[in-house]
Amino acid sequence: MKKKTLPKFKNIDKEDSFWQEHDSADYIDWNKGKAAIFPSLKPSVITISLRLPATLLNEIRTIANKEDVPYQSLIKIMLAQEVSLLRGQRKHSL
Repeated sequence: MKKKTLPKFKNIDKEDSFWQEHDSADYIDWNKGKAAIFPSLKPSVITISLRLPATLLNEIRTIANKEDVPYQSLIKIMLAQEVSLLRGQRKHSL
């Protein structure tokens, strides 16, 4: 089946609107797609300020010290695990 010609977009908003209403399979042969590797690509990070009770922060630092990881890395790991757990529970409740 012949694919449709992809239009030229004036800006990112026009492109976004287009893809909200069109199926990419009409324009791209995904069977010809190849896996891409981006070794230098780093995930976007945002710096935030988070107020924690001193006792909680001390407990996290103690655990991080025992696990031999920086405490901020441990906080990110704990948050990611909890988000994953909650996301799984939400899927099961639907």
